Amino acid sequence: MMNDTRARLVKCFGTVFPGLSEREIVLASPDTVGSWDSLASATLFTVLEEEFAIDIAPEDANQLVSFERVLDYLQDQIARGQAAS
Repeated sequence: MMNDTRARLVKCFGTVFPGLSEREIVLASPDTVGSWDSLASATLFTVLEEEFAIDIAPEDANQLVSFERVLDYLQDQIARGQAAS
C-alpha cells in the first residue's frame, strides 16, 4: 500500500512539476524546485485532493512543504481511513 501511495504521489508531483525526474521529485521542496511557489502549492493540493479523495485543511497545507512530508501526511490520512485508494 505504501508503494502504491508513493507511486501515485510521484505521478501527482510530475503533473504539477513536469520537468522533474523521479529522483528530483522525491527530493522536492520549495528550496530544490524553483517553480514551487504559492500557485504551484495550490495546484499540487488540488491534484492531491482529486487523486486521493481527501480534503487538505489549510492548517495542514502549511506543513506540506516537501515530497516526504506530503507522503507522510497521505499515509496518515489513509491509515485513518479518510482517503480512498
